[in-house]
Amino acid sequence: MTVQPAAFLRTTLPLDLDVLARLDDGRYHSVWLPDHMVSFWPDSIWTPEFTDLATASPSPHRHLDGMAVAAAAAALTHTVPLATSVVDTVRRHPAMLAQSALTIDHLARGRFILGLGSGETENVVPYGFDFTSPVSRFEEALHVIRLLWRSDGPVDFAGRFYRLDGARLDTEPYGGSPPPIWIGASGPRMLEITGRHADGWWPAGAWTPEHYADMLAVVRTSAERAGRDPLAITPCFIQVCLLAPDDDALAEVVAAPLVKAFLLQVSAKTLADFGFDHPLGDRWRGFQDIDPAVLTRERIVDFLDRTDPEAVLAVVPHGTPRQVARRIKEFVDAGLRVPKILDYGAMAGLRHAAASADLVRETEDELLRLCEAP
Repeated sequence: MTVQPAAFLRTTLPLDLDVLARLDDGRYHSVWLPDHMVSFWPDSIWTPEFTDLATASPSPHRHLDGMAVAAAAAALTHTVPLATSVVDTVRRHPAMLAQSALTIDHLARGRFILGLGSGETENVVPYGFDFTSPVSRFEEALHVIRLLWRSDGPVDFAGRFYRLDGARLDTEPYGGSPPPIWIGASGPRMLEITGRHADGWWPAGAWTPEHYADMLAVVRTSAERAGRDPLAITPCFIQVCLLAPDDDALAEVVAAPLVKAFLLQVSAKTLADFGFDHPLGDRWRGFQDIDPAVLTRERIVDFLDRTDPEAVLAVVPHGTPRQVARRIKEFVDAGLRVPKILDYGAMAGLRHAAASADLVRETEDELLRLCEAP
C-alpha cells in the first residue's frame, strides 16, 4: 500500500522557514500549515508555574496568517505540495479564498492544496464573526469558490450567506486546473459534503481505527452517490500521539499540565466511550467549547486535579516510536494514506520538545517499514 507521511510547518512565532529545505527533499507527501488566531492551550496555564515552555514564548497564541506563510513557503520550495490545515470559511470571504488560493498556486507552480473547514469557536466568536449555521455557510462558500474558479466572465449568485453581482475572477488556474480542495470534517453533514466535493479529507478527530473507517465509509458512499471516484479522495489524518523513549518518560509526559489539557479538545461523549468522565462535565463538547481567554486559572486547576492520566492515554496512541507506529498502522489498515504524526509529548516541556522531532522521524520510519509490501 502507498503510505507517505506529511509534515507540519508551524505558523507561529518564532517562524522557522529554514526547515523548508529539509521538508522539500521528497520524504513527505505534503507540508501542512495551520491557520489559527489562537491555540487550544488556556492562557491561565501558559505560565512558568505550569510549564517551562512559557519561558521560551510569552504566549501560545503568536499565530501568523496561514495563507501568507503558505505563500512564503511556495516561493522557498520546489517539489513538496503545500496544504492549509485548515482555513475556515467564516473569517474569510470565499471570493478572497478563491483568489488567494490561485495566487499561492501560481507561486508554488501547481503545488498548493486549499484545506478548508467550517470553523471553531475560539478562532471565530471572540472576534465578532457570525458563527451561526457554520456547515451551511461552509457548503455555500465552497460553491462560490468553485463557481469563481470555473467562470469565464462576470458571475451572479444569490445565496443565503453570499451574494455576487457581476463578480469576476479572471486569473486563470496554474496549468489549467485549480488547486485541489481538502476538507476537515467529522460530523455527518460535513462528511457528506466531503464526499461530494473534496479531493482530500482530514477528520477533526478519529479516536479509533474503527471510527476512522466508519467516517471514511461515509465520505466514499457520498462520493459514489455523486458519481465521483471515491478512491480519488486522499484520506489524511493529524494523528496526535504521545511519544517517549521509555515508560518512565511517558509517565512524566502524561503528568504535564499542557498534556493533560489535551482533554479540553475531547468531548464528554467521546471520553465516556472510553469509560471516563470528563473533568468539565458531561456537556463539554471538546474543541468547540474552548475559549482560552475565559478558561480561568481556578477552573483549569480544578480540571487538572480531576484529570486522570489514564484518560489521556486512552484516547491517543502512546509509547515508544515502535509502539505508536504499530497503532497508527491500524489506522492505515482502516484506510489512512497520509498521516501527520503530531507528538503532543512536546508540550510536556522544553526537554521533551527538544527530543520530539527525532522521535517523530523514528516513528515515521517504523510506520513506513510496517507498510512495506511483503
